[in-house]
Amino acid sequence: MRAATTLSALGLIVAVSQAAVAQDAALDTAIKSYLDKNPQHLQRILRETLLQNPEMVQEALLELQRRRALAEAAVKTAAVRGHADQIFRSFHDGALGNAEGDVIVVEFFDYNCGYCKRALSDTVELIGSNPRVKVVLKEFPVLGPGSVEAARVAHAVRLLDPDGGSYQRFHKQLRAESGPINKARALAVAADVGLDPSKVETMMNDAAVNEAIDGVRNLAGTLGIRGTPSYVIGDSVVVGAVGLAALRDKIATLK
Repeated sequence: MRAATTLSALGLIVAVSQAAVAQDAALDTAIKSYLDKNPQHLQRILRETLLQNPEMVQEALLELQRRRALAEAAVKTAAVRGHADQIFRSFHDGALGNAEGDVIVVEFFDYNCGYCKRALSDTVELIGSNPRVKVVLKEFPVLGPGSVEAARVAHAVRLLDPDGGSYQRFHKQLRAESGPINKARALAVAADVGLDPSKVETMMNDAAVNEAIDGVRNLAGTLGIRGTPSYVIGDSVVVGAVGLAALRDKIATLK
């Protein structure tokens, strides 16, 4: 008898629940139909709700920014994976650190970029503290004609220096220079590291130099990089002079 009573009670509960669900669905439909026919009431409700809860606007904007950031990151990740050879293994690029290192940090920089000059110490410290690190240097002259001239000199230096030692000294010295950097300053630094400035100037017009600069410019556009310094670590694009700690944190995520 008790079992029959229990089953009857359960049946009643289910029936009531189903009726409530059906009623809620019917109510939702009715409300939607009414608001579709009277949009001014929906606008009034929304306005009153936002005025009473202004923090909802900020929450919505933050959520929108979060979603946009995730979407942009996904696009950049796909671009990095699709251009890995050009990013990490281009024969046009110089490098600092361990030439055979398996922890690769790619840096887009401009010799006239003040943030890049200050970020050089981060690069040097990163290399000094981790023998596995290789920093690939992407000449990305975005700050005017002087920057383009300096980048052309830098590529000429690299082409005239197969073992890379002179280029590394050139890079560090020129990047540490104060004041505007242009062709004359870059050629003077090339002479300081032991290269013949006349040979460097001739090499500046080599087709490989044009190819290198155009290639980095196009690659930066593909990756959504518009300023310097910017980095590629793993499959992530890191924009700005984020500092040594942030670079190390990003490296720590590599598998």
